Amino acid sequence: MSIVVVKFGGTSLADADRILRAARRVAEIQQKHKVVVVVSAMGDATDQLLALSRKINPRPKAREMDMLLTAGERISVALFSMALETLKLAGVSFTGSQVGIITDNRHTDARILEIRGERIRRTLSEGKVPVVCGFQGVSLEKEITTLGRGGSDTTAVALSAALGAKECVIYTDVEGIYTEDPNLFRGVKMIDKISYEEMLELASRGSQVLHPRASAIAAKFNVPIHVRSAFTNRTGTLITDMEGIEKPRPKAITHGQHLYLVTLLQVPRSPTYLSQIITDLTGAGVHIKFFFHGISDAKSFDLSFITPRDERDQVRSVIGKVRKKLKFQGIKENPDICSISIIGIGIGSESRILSDIFKTLSGTGAHIEAVTTSELSVNIFLKERFRTRAIDKLLQKFNLKK
Repeated sequence: MSIVVVKFGGTSLADADRILRAARRVAEIQQKHKVVVVVSAMGDATDQLLALSRKINPRPKAREMDMLLTAGERISVALFSMALETLKLAGVSFTGSQVGIITDNRHTDARILEIRGERIRRTLSEGKVPVVCGFQGVSLEKEITTLGRGGSDTTAVALSAALGAKECVIYTDVEGIYTEDPNLFRGVKMIDKISYEEMLELASRGSQVLHPRASAIAAKFNVPIHVRSAFTNRTGTLITDMEGIEKPRPKAITHGQHLYLVTLLQVPRSPTYLSQIITDLTGAGVHIKFFFHGISDAKSFDLSFITPRDERDQVRSVIGKVRKKLKFQGIKENPDICSISIIGIGIGSESRILSDIFKTLSGTGAHIEAVTTSELSVNIFLKERFRTRAIDKLLQKFNLKK
């Protein structure tokens, strides 16, 4: 009998009725497959724990945050196992550490090193349903760790790979993966199938449906992922290996908000300037989304980069120190930047598609601040006020709306 791993997000488990509904889905699947269940914390339980911690200590140690936040999933696994019991199924609840999800020691953002999984295999062989806490593991030093927000997706896909599962089903509050966020853009289409590479790019550029690390693990171990609604019976979206099946075309669009553009004016050219700036920024925890400087033989030039807006204080602090060392002339800031990413295998090198993108954007009056391309995406940075209009026009141009 093949194994299917199913994951239920927090919205799918927000109350007793939803937990029972999810358990009934598991009962249906178990008629044909062995089932492993991965759960998130109920509803907004994680946010509530975060808010409570801030009232007590605004800067708690990362170790204690991991200890606190893993409590949400422990509640979920116990209640889900009880729900299975009411349906005459034998559910057995496990924490991440109990099933041998071994991680590094990076608290609040750990990486999985291995999954031992003996207890899961033994439970399955006994005809029972393992119900596993998502989002968490244990380090080699036996410290409780978490995988970062959205980490339950990563747990589910990693378990699927370790167990050789037939597929991983992600039950969520949307019916599948859409060509843009259906809550913001009316009439967008649901995608029937999408490649691992496209999904990874989509997740990395701002889509919230599946965690980027889950997408990367699925691609590496060839784990088919089925994204479905926990509340309807629609087929959903299959994430699988599709390279070479279709011609290059835009498959979906996603966007990022609350970005911060910084331009350093007249930076003196030297062999160490890039190393100095990037090292100091990343050392302060800044996440650089884009980095560009003009190609010139001049002795100085302007240099620009884009970061999340909520990292503005770290950026200003670092740049103040770097300015004293590199002696550039000034700083220009724009805290009103967003990104639009058009995703699809091969589109970055298709001149026809690139031409269509920029012709469409020129008709919106949007001023483009920066552009990056790859084989999988075209990424455009522009002022926030142009975002909705630009995305609407691109959705229409590439037939990504009904």
